Amino acid sequence: MSSSSHYWQGARLTLRAIEPSDIELFKAFDDTIDRNVDAVYWPQPDRRRQEWLESELKPREDDSFRWIAVAGGDEAVGTIDAFACNRRFGTFKYGLALAPSQQGKGYGREMIEMVLRFYFNELGYQKATPHVYSFNEPSIKLHEKMGFMQEGRLRNMVYTEGRYFDEIYFGMTRDEFNEKYGAAR
Repeated sequence: MSSSSHYWQGARLTLRAIEPSDIELFKAFDDTIDRNVDAVYWPQPDRRRQEWLESELKPREDDSFRWIAVAGGDEAVGTIDAFACNRRFGTFKYGLALAPSQQGKGYGREMIEMVLRFYFNELGYQKATPHVYSFNEPSIKLHEKMGFMQEGRLRNMVYTEGRYFDEIYFGMTRDEFNEKYGAAR
């Protein structure tokens, strides 16, 4: 087993770099996924999606990265990206999205665990600080079940479907992760 497969091969998923053909996965995302990640936007032409994907293929100057989660050998089921990586403070954020047909299968947990293991035990980061909007109950439950601590709540931070919702901040330290999941597999 190569050293990279240690981090990128899970029980049911493999995380790999984004490829041009992954445009199909992003086309499959619906308004619910867009809302959970960021916001619902105007309909976008394929050209704009393609430009975005091409920008994601370019190397980044920091430790941020986007992976594609693949199940069953070659079926792209979702994406996870690490961002806001601050080496000085040892903190980073991440966001994930699963195709609607792939939700509720435990893939999100597996994706998060692989990324945390790499950032904590290979890159030396000390804390992950994702945020979730208060309308996204499945993500809130997932983070709580994984052992994340709710560290803060900013009220009325996002407007969607005619209402304002809170932004909930979660945190997990490297020590907390290693205690719960073990430093190595």
